[in-house]
Amino acid sequence: MSDEITDPAVRAFVTALNAGDRAAFRAALTSDATMSDDGTDRDLGDWTEREIFSSDGKLEVESTSDGGRTLVADYSNSTWGAMRTRWLFAVRDGKVSRFETGQA
Repeated sequence: MSDEITDPAVRAFVTALNAGDRAAFRAALTSDATMSDDGTDRDLGDWTEREIFSSDGKLEVESTSDGGRTLVADYSNSTWGAMRTRWLFAVRDGKVSRFETGQA
């Protein structure tokens, strides 16, 4: 469903995440991007390596809102299995500047 995400920056983020493409993922983010997981700010590099790339993270989008900047999705990886999650995105200059995720 990533093709149904209307915000191009968020679509690039999800596409790169699902492809396991670190370079495309970094290119989808601003150089000063930040993130939080379950309400706690995390180190973006450490978190994405652990929760996405080293554990084969996948995001299956169920629904979008807020112009494509809020997603409800099933997120899965080899560490935690699958869970229903919510993702909120801030976009600046065509790239994701912050994302917040947590259980939905």
